[in-house]
Amino acid sequence: MHASEGDQLVQHGRIVGQHDKVGEITQVLGENGTPPYRVRFTDGHEAVMSPGPDCVVTHPADHER
Repeated sequence: MHASEGDQLVQHGRIVGQHDKVGEITQVLGENGTPPYRVRFTDGHEAVMSPGPDCVVTHPADHER
């Protein structure tokens, strides 16, 4: 997984009825875009994450299409 500052991290819900959590990557702490990432979620919560298989990184260019 590779990301840049400004990309979005989407953490999919793991159980039925649990919504996806969406956050903005504010800092890349690994080398060459690799985890861990500092993420600010839409509810204001911030976390340092090493995303697992339930997460996807989307890039701003993906949203412009």
